[in-house]
Amino acid sequence: MSAADVAPRIARRFADLRAAGRKALVPFITAGDPGLEDTVPVMHAMVEAGADAIELGVPFSDPMADGPTIQRSSERAIARGAGMAWVLERVREFRTRDDNTPVTLMGYLNPVEIRGAAAFAAAAADAGVDGVLLVDLPPEEAAEFREAFAAQGIALVLLASPTTDAARIDMLCGLAQGYLYYVSMAGVTGDSARLDTSSAAVHLRAIRARSPVPVVVGFGIQDAASAAAMAVDADGVVVGSALVKAMEAAGSGRAAAAAVAFLSPLRQALDAGAGGAVG
Repeated sequence: MSAADVAPRIARRFADLRAAGRKALVPFITAGDPGLEDTVPVMHAMVEAGADAIELGVPFSDPMADGPTIQRSSERAIARGAGMAWVLERVREFRTRDDNTPVTLMGYLNPVEIRGAAAFAAAAADAGVDGVLLVDLPPEEAAEFREAFAAQGIALVLLASPTTDAARIDMLCGLAQGYLYYVSMAGVTGDSARLDTSSAAVHLRAIRARSPVPVVVGFGIQDAASAAAMAVDADGVVVGSALVKAMEAAGSGRAAAAAVAFLSPLRQALDAGAGGAVG
């Protein structure tokens, strides 16, 4: 399978956005929170509110890259029984109504590794997954997973950060599939107080100049203003902790409405600022 065949939904969506001069809005939610029955309705509601792609968090017992908001959401989801098999079934259910919106699973290596790279990739592709981002899988150790995923048309999405040096950026760009995820700051998710848009902009411009795939930015984006600011030098923005917190406050049964209320201003702000850099 050629590189062009990996994650075609992701490629099409970002190509369409670039042609329209728009930036991607990529919300993250934890599958199974605030209630098991909320996940698929929230996914559809986010698309209706203007989400271009979805990052679906796979609940994990030790989410070391996540701050307290997502840690707690993961704990709650696990307590309800939201494991990997359950998550894949929710993607399959989502696909019965939406065969266009890219879905990337975001999580950690263990739930994938215990199934085996090839078996997991086949199950994920059958459910309708487009990409997988494994926070604790170093790219130097990822060849088996990348090959197994690519054989099923799934992108292994890689991470870059402010501490990633130029040589490693070149390596990541050489391996990139789907999109690259730039972590805007060293630390955990949700730490908006440490978000430095000017510093992130410098890194984003350098990475986008080298990357063969779109570059999205996440961590610390909490509202329309920070989303619009970060989107200027990126192909899209990922928002997670603030959205998860809004859904938690709304509670099960009201999470979809809360997601729409939260995301709609971000969509408007991204579109209003779309005259910025689209490289």
